Amino acid sequence: MRMTYRCFVLSLAVLGLAGCARNPVTGTREFVMMTEAQEIALGRESDEQVRNQMGLYDDDELQQYVSEIGLQMAARSHRPDLPWSFAVVDSPAVNAFAIPGGYIYLTRGIMAFLGDEADLAGVLGHEIGHVTARHSVQAYTRASGAQLGLAVGSIFSPAARAVGGAAQSGLGVLFLRYGRDAELQADRLGAQYAGETGWDPTGVRDMLSTLSRLSDGGDSRGVPGWLSTPPAAADRVERVGPVIEELAARLDFDELRVNRAGYLDRLDGLMFGDNPDQGIVRGRDFLHPGLRFALQFPEGWEVINTPTQVVAKQPGEEVYVLLQLVTDPTTTDLERLAGDTMREGGYRLDSGGDTRIGDLDAFVGTFTGEQTDAGKSRARVAYIDYGGTIYVVGGLTGADTYDQVESEFNTSIRSFRPLSPAEAEDIRPNRLRFYSVRDGETWQSIAQNAGESIIPPNTLAIMNGVPVNEQPRPGDRIKIAVEG
Repeated sequence: MRMTYRCFVLSLAVLGLAGCARNPVTGTREFVMMTEAQEIALGRESDEQVRNQMGLYDDDELQQYVSEIGLQMAARSHRPDLPWSFAVVDSPAVNAFAIPGGYIYLTRGIMAFLGDEADLAGVLGHEIGHVTARHSVQAYTRASGAQLGLAVGSIFSPAARAVGGAAQSGLGVLFLRYGRDAELQADRLGAQYAGETGWDPTGVRDMLSTLSRLSDGGDSRGVPGWLSTPPAAADRVERVGPVIEELAARLDFDELRVNRAGYLDRLDGLMFGDNPDQGIVRGRDFLHPGLRFALQFPEGWEVINTPTQVVAKQPGEEVYVLLQLVTDPTTTDLERLAGDTMREGGYRLDSGGDTRIGDLDAFVGTFTGEQTDAGKSRARVAYIDYGGTIYVVGGLTGADTYDQVESEFNTSIRSFRPLSPAEAEDIRPNRLRFYSVRDGETWQSIAQNAGESIIPPNTLAIMNGVPVNEQPRPGDRIKIAVEG
């Protein structure tokens, strides 16, 4: 009766909320902000945004393979009647995520770092667990109406963010933060769903170990957000152990699937790294064969390619160079367009003028931003007309550090150039291939010599599920990635 009265009072306090509901996994009653129908509707809307903004990886057989495994596991879960959907999105990041209502996504980037079908089942099971236990809905409730689904997140400082609205990453799927207990529960549920559906549940432990090593190794591809949530992955590996032992006591592990060979066969030719259709980063160069242009960023800067812009960041500093297409320009007068756009972002023009960058018309100006919490900022920005399409290339930093990096900004701006048809035709995506280890070979030697592999030795070891301090064995079939 006390719980019922509490639900009634809370429901009166928050207009439009669904009230108390029984958690499908634990059976306890909890206060949530939406009914299951609302949860499904929210998921359906967000799913459309994910597909439109991230895009699905163009491999029907791989999509069907992942979906079939996911649907089998979801059917044995605590919420089998949800409209479950599983998809591989066209992103090089190492990630997996779930949206309320039963929408689960893996990036093609994470597929390369899983070692077998049991690992895949472990990832899918973990994400299914977040949905079945209503972790996303609970987080939504705690946030008191926070927007769930897709959100544009900024990777810039407040100063950079002011530049004409340009300083936003193209897509940030907003995952409400799960707590420690939710992550541990999702690990346990992942092992349970995998084991009860016929896959070796040790895949959960193995994939946590692999992705933890990837994160610890500082690889810039990124790892799932649930690995950055306490407790540490090593602790989670230990904590999922009793669940696996309990499953072993009632399941015949000899009959459970691992299917390493079958999984690896499906990865042959998988695109690795950037998709050239969205432009590709090669070292310090950004090349876009479809739009036929190239730009060079400063040496040693981290380059991040998103669907709407490309950003380079100086390591350890709030210094950026960005490249972005101007959509629906209000005028073809470059100076006026630059002035209007920057003014809207809180910047005033200090100096600038029309110029030529290569054989292209351009306006290049220096701008000062208004006072912000981060202090004044300065930007060196070019608006370039390339065949009637306007591109912005800009360097952004605090006013106190601008003089130190202005020359690098100018060098990047002046590097913008068209690609010839032959250059564009020659750009191919990196692909995942397989290699048989020979006697005496090490990760270092393979990285340097095996089919011109483009992956550094430590990452190569992690990709193949081996600690970086251990060497491959002769005869091992390992994953490598090669250009084109």
